[in-house]
Amino acid sequence: MQLGHDQLLGAYRRMATIRAFEERLHEEIKTGEIAGFTHLYAGQEAVAVGICDQLTIEDKIVSTHRGHGHCIAKGCDVKGMMLEIYGRAGGLCKGRGGSMHIADLDVGMLGANGIVGGGAPQAVGAALAAKVDGKGRVGVAFSGDGACNQGTTFEAMNLAVVTRAPAIFVFENNHYSEHTGDAYAVGTARDIASRAEAFGMKVWRANGCDFFDTYEAFRDLLEHVRGGGGPAAIELDTERFYGHFEGDPQRYRGPGEIDRIRAERDCLKGFRARVTGAGLLEGAELDAVDAEVAALIDAAVAEARAAPDPDPATVADDVYAEYY
Repeated sequence: MQLGHDQLLGAYRRMATIRAFEERLHEEIKTGEIAGFTHLYAGQEAVAVGICDQLTIEDKIVSTHRGHGHCIAKGCDVKGMMLEIYGRAGGLCKGRGGSMHIADLDVGMLGANGIVGGGAPQAVGAALAAKVDGKGRVGVAFSGDGACNQGTTFEAMNLAVVTRAPAIFVFENNHYSEHTGDAYAVGTARDIASRAEAFGMKVWRANGCDFFDTYEAFRDLLEHVRGGGGPAAIELDTERFYGHFEGDPQRYRGPGEIDRIRAERDCLKGFRARVTGAGLLEGAELDAVDAEVAALIDAAVAEARAAPDPDPATVADDVYAEYY
């Protein structure tokens, strides 16, 4: 698989933006200016970008409580996201959603979700709508190893198979459902993909810390689903660099575990080494992207801090929807 120069540079930019966004939030949370729980996606960037780079704006995704990476990869505005996380009026959801409920229907991002396993049924709904309109669109559910144990996910997978909906179930196995290791919590010998296979759908497995392995596996999966092959699932073996939530002391981690995965399984380091080693991109190009991304995140934080809170008079806005 060979991507062009601009595709590779764009993929790196999106992964670098996610990393910078999350690492900056890791620092900003400490100021006390951001309310609510925040769950960082750093370490898993190759999954979000390797998948969303192959989707169109019309394809729909549903995210998880750890959703910032999916949002950025699908095209959500970074400044609008930062405003939302700060609870400001100009946020993508007018400051009402915060970190765990960012959505932007204009780019096919149906929303992050605070309920573990809550996104799979929504993605199947989107897939069924795509089947009806017949334009080759898909619905994608991002889930973790925790959601693979949820009944909602099982029911969604079964419904997708029964209806042959163009639904895709993405399981990002970062090996910890909150604070519990997958070796203990997942009964199928740590193999999530086999659960989806049992429902009758085709499955793929890939190294979620390797952008290229993720991209290639998802390319084949997407061709299968868009071609009418029915729903499919993919399990990505990946890592999260921070705790389940910001403030998590991570006492369940082994000695030196975080240092090891940062050294050996960092998808951005691996990408940089691969493309520069092959002469596909220059280190200076990647350095320039890093600088541009850093400036973007600085500006996003500055704007969010200076932005107004939502007007209390609008508290009842968007609570009810009228269909007529």
